Amino acid sequence: MASAPDRDPRHHTQKMRKALDDIRNHLREDVAKVDEPQLKAVFETSAEVLGGLSKAFEDYERKNEAAWK
Repeated sequence: MASAPDRDPRHHTQKMRKALDDIRNHLREDVAKVDEPQLKAVFETSAEVLGGLSKAFEDYERKNEAAWK
């Protein structure tokens, strides 16, 4: 049987947001470590996409969007 935290959707969304934010930060840090413009663009684009996903989880938690109400 699942524990109380495992049943709370916020427990899962917060864990996912943390993981997404960690990867996004790592990508942004690595932009400064590579010289190839195309790879920099891939890192920046990936960081932006992950930021959007993180925001979607935050919006779900806060019920900010009509879809989550």
